[in-house]
Order: sequence, then C-alpha cells, then structure tokens
Amino acid sequence: MTTPSWDPGQYLRHAGHRARPFTDLLAQIPDPRGERPRIADLGCGPGNVTVLLTRRWPAAHVTGYDNSPAMLDAAHTGHEGPTAGGGRLDFAHADVRTWTPEEPYDLIVSNATLHWVPGHAERFADWIAGLRPGGTFAFQVPDNIDAPLHALMRELAGSPRWESRLAGVLRHTDSVHTPGVYLDRLARLGCAADVWQTTYFHVLTGADPVLDWVKGTGLRPVLTALADDPEARDAFLAEYRDLLRQAYPAAPYGTVLPFRRLFAVAVKEA
Repeated sequence: MTTPSWDPGQYLRHAGHRARPFTDLLAQIPDPRGERPRIADLGCGPGNVTVLLTRRWPAAHVTGYDNSPAMLDAAHTGHEGPTAGGGRLDFAHADVRTWTPEEPYDLIVSNATLHWVPGHAERFADWIAGLRPGGTFAFQVPDNIDAPLHALMRELAGSPRWESRLAGVLRHTDSVHTPGVYLDRLARLGCAADVWQTTYFHVLTGADPVLDWVKGTGLRPVLTALADDPEARDAFLAEYRDLLRQAYPAAPYGTVLPFRRLFAVAVKEA
C-alpha cells in the first residue's frame, strides 16, 4: 500500500458527515477518573474532531498525533492552545505504527485511522499497557472495503491500463478485522469491550459527490501514486467517476452514500 499524501482542505469538505461517527463513539466512552485526564488521539488529522474531546473534558490535556505535516499544520493553526476549562490541546508528529505511550493515559482514542495501519491489532497490547487502571481505549474505522466505491477502485486499478502503475497501491481487503476478532483481542487483554457496527446513509450534494468524498480519503494512495503525471491522474479520475455515477445514482434530493463503520470501546480493568 502506498503511503498517501493528505489534503486537509479536501478532507474537510465533508467534515460534518465524517465527524458524526466520532461523536457517536464519544458518547459511549466513560468519563475518566481523574479531574484532569490525559488523552491521546491517534491519527488526529486536521484536529477538527480532536477538539471535541476538549469540549467533553475541558480540563483535560489532549494531544493529537499524526504523521502528515499538512494535517498537523492545519491542526496547529486551527485548534491548538489552552481550553476553556483550564486544559490544553496540542499536536505532535508520530507514526501510529510505532507510537508507544511515554506516560500514563486515561484515554487513547483513534478516529478513522487504524485501517491505514497494517497489523494495528498487534499494537493494542502496548496502548492498553499505557493506560491507567480503569482507562479506556476506543476507536472507529470504516468497515466498507467491500462497498462499490472501493471495489470499483480496485477493479479499475487492476485493469490492463492501470495495473502496472497502481499495483500494490491500495489497501488490502483485510485491512479491517471482523467485530468478533476485535472483541476477542481486547477481552484477552483484560478489557471490558463493547464492539458494534453502524451503517450511515449520507446524503451528499453537488457534482459527483461520492468522487469528491473519496478523493479526501480512500483515493489518496492513487492520487499520490499518480501525482507526477497529471494527465494520467485525470484520466483515472474520469474513468472512476463514470463508474461511481452508475453505482451511486443521483436522486432529486442528493446522492446517497451508504457507509458502514466499526466501533470499539475497551475499558481496562481497574
């Protein structure tokens, strides 16, 4: 899989829809025990959902971690600083594949990131070990690698015209485990685990809105791989756009994008 370059502006074009799963995850996370909890957000992106943690726990010290300079620049500029409750929100560079807590945390959370991290379930033990007793590890990931927007992308990338340029670029179909695998892994690590799935039916508007959506996330590896050849990039986008138009037809009120996500909240034994 190609390490994608990220575009905060493109990602934030659908910020409302993208933030909703995090608010749903946040609603299931128990309050930390301390008055000034320490919180980590792994894969914070531009920080627009990380700031929601400070609204829920305004006295907390929250650090968002990401490995994209562009995303971190947006986060630093838009959200960093003291919070209304005497806490603090800051951001730092880190690679989720290798990040290990260097201090005790009350909450480690990750929003729409772990599906980009091969072997992410193997990191759970280190992260949970970094929690204080009674602390929480929580995450949500897209769970729709079999949906048309991904299946059509893989089919097109594997076609004779594109195979030599895009071989190995896209995420594997096993980049997210089944809910049962996550439940078993977290429970065996000594946590009380709650795992569930939700399918959102996003109503998108504008011209080719599904293409616009995926240009901010799942299509990033392709855009990165073809970045030095704008003509090829535009040709791929045109072919992919036509496939998406058939798979997600527009209705008078907009274009419906069904989008399944997987959630997990694991509370460490006190």
